[in-house]
Parts: sequence; structure tokens; C-alpha cells
Amino acid sequence: MTTPDDTPAARPAEPYRPAVPAVATPAAEPDRATPPPPGTAPVEPATDAAPAPPVEPVEPVEPAETRMSTGPTGEGPTLRPARDGAGPADVTAPSRELRTALAGVRGEVGKAVVGQDSAVTSLLIALLCSGHVLLEGVPGVAKTLLVRALGASLDLATKRVQFTPDLMPGDVTGSLVYDARTAEFSFREGPVFTNLLLADEINRTPPKTQASLLEAMEERQVSVDGVPRPLPSPFVVIATQNPVEHEGTYPLPEAQLDRFLLKVVLPVPDRDHEIEVLARHAAGFDPRDLAAAGVHAVAGEDVLARARAEVRRVQVAPEVLGYAVDVCRATRQSPSLSLGVSPRGATALLATSRAWAWLSGRSYVTPDDVKALAHPTLRHRVQLRPEAELEGVTAESVLSSVLASVPVPR
Repeated sequence: MTTPDDTPAARPAEPYRPAVPAVATPAAEPDRATPPPPGTAPVEPATDAAPAPPVEPVEPVEPAETRMSTGPTGEGPTLRPARDGAGPADVTAPSRELRTALAGVRGEVGKAVVGQDSAVTSLLIALLCSGHVLLEGVPGVAKTLLVRALGASLDLATKRVQFTPDLMPGDVTGSLVYDARTAEFSFREGPVFTNLLLADEINRTPPKTQASLLEAMEERQVSVDGVPRPLPSPFVVIATQNPVEHEGTYPLPEAQLDRFLLKVVLPVPDRDHEIEVLARHAAGFDPRDLAAAGVHAVAGEDVLARARAEVRRVQVAPEVLGYAVDVCRATRQSPSLSLGVSPRGATALLATSRAWAWLSGRSYVTPDDVKALAHPTLRHRVQLRPEAELEGVTAESVLSSVLASVPVPR
């Protein structure tokens, strides 16, 4: 993935800052709240295993002011501390406080997981956009632990479902139960009635059970016996899957993949991070006991709601809107793809770019924001032609070619 340089994300001379908002949604003025200071991240586990997105180690986040910068190619953004004087003049104090609170979430997750800053930032973007995330990685790279640590650092209801071949749709959504004492049926809620749902190994359950999440993910409701039942807000599904084992698995259909806002790939950690993992375990770290590791909730629903309100106020110039559309339309014309990015994918790219710009401390989107989020937002929305796969072409290489070929607005 092509990523922008790690330079101050917003300064008055920024060429793409629109004078008049082209896309802006009014929101209530956020309340001020003093966020807890972000912790310095210790290390990670080996049950759900060692971490590692392709991101360089980052410095500890200072509590005063935070900003974001993209990680290396292909794996999305990484949270970094702001430099003195680098904050944009138009970002208000409440925004800095909210960004600091979310930086604290990264610090708490870092107490359990090593080297996953890029993945944690992607999860924060999904929370700001009320979108869902598909985590993909080989066994033992801390996919499940990462989600558990995120849930422990947020004051949100979190539930986990282990998807298996015999799991039924009612086991996820809930079902009607007959009460012999009253001679009536009553609805018993399933684990989907929560704020943060971990769908572990989602590709190990049959399509009918996978499809039970479609309505919940898109409409934020579950219909049982013809009665729609709204889900709590916020509602985010974080699903994990293993890319190497195909026996006994059921690949997600394109219609369901398109419901995921981001697809985050977690590779095997580098040597230094793996040494850090072993050092933490040698010191007695237990990945099953996150409380003992010091992970605690530092943000809640109110922080996310106020942050989402500010994200909706992020401005997008017409030229940047056109650039995002051109990137998505170019995938539909690629000879290597049988399926390009849909209009839903274009709106997802806009949403993630606005969240990334806000996390970077800016109130406007630049083409670099679109480039930074193109890979994680679009990689699962394209389908390669069989002949292209035989030639070794990948979705990542196609997206890189598209980003290199589409003219950037000046």
C-alpha cells in the first residue's frame, strides 16, 4: 500500500484544505472530557500468539496531543505522537482530547500485543465509522488476543462466538424459546446483541450461519419470527479468518465481504517483536488474564459518539471526492479483475479517509488520506480473473497499479 510520508499531517500551507466544505454533516458540539493518559505499551502473548502488522515500531504516545501517520505499504495507518507545534490551528481542544483518549486505547492494547499499532489504528477507524473489520492472518499472530485486548480497553459490551461447522443461525442471533409455565414463546437474545462482537474463525461455519450476520451488519437489527429487533449502538463485528487452511472452511461470498469496512492482514512479527513476545512470557505474562497485564477501559461509548460527530464534520473538497471515485472506477476497468469496487466501496473509502484525516489532527481530507486507506478498504472488494491469478497477480498489486495510474488532483 502506498502511504504518505511521515510528516506533520496538517499545517496551514496544506494544498488540499478546502475553503468551503463540500461534504460536511453538522453535529452537536462535543463535550469536553479529560482523557486518561495513554499507557506505554508493554508486550504480547503467544496463545492467540504473537503480533505483527507490517509497521515500524512507534514511539510512546504523549498524553498532551496525538497525531497519526501511515505505516509501511499495504497495512494502513499507525498512531504516532504529535510533534511540537505540528497541530493544525483549526483543530479544537476537544478534538485533541478525544484523539488522546483513543491513543490511550492503543496504549492499553499494547500492554498485551506487540507491534500491532497499524492493526489497532485500523480498528479505531472502523469504530469511528461504525464499520466492521475482517482480520486475516496465519494461526498464532494474536488475532483473537488483539480483539480481546481492544474490548478490555473500551467500556463496551463485548462477546465472542467461536464459529464451527455445526453452529446454527439461532446460536448467533437468538431464538424463540417455549416457556411451559406460561405456554408462550419468549425471545432469548443471542450473542449478537452486544457492542463489540468477535466472530472467531468465521470461515469455519456454513454459509447459512454466515448469512445470519448479514442483516445485523448492514441494518443493525435482527429479525426473528418476522419481528425486527434493534441491536445496541455502537455495533461492530470483528471477524477473524485463517488464509492458509482451506479444508473444512467455507469462504465468505463477495456479498458478505463487501459488508466489511476494512480487511486487515496480520503477518508474522519481525525478529525484534518476537523477542519482545518471549521476554514478556518469560516475565510471567498470561494472555488469558488481561486484567493482570494491566489492561483496563480508558474510553467508552460517549467518547466514540463525540469522536464520530467530529468525524462527520471533516470536510472533503470536490477534487478529492472525484479522486476517490476515479480510483474506484479504475478498478472496474482493470483487465486483471473480474469484479471491481462497487459504489458501496467508494463510500467506504470516503468514510475511512475522513476518519484517518481526523485522527491525523485535520478537519479536511487530502488525496494522501485516500491513498493511505485504499488497500485495507478495497482489497477485499475486488476479484481477480483466473488467468491473472495464474500469472501471480494479486489484489494488492492491482490496487498499487491503480493508485499509480490515477492522476492526483493538484
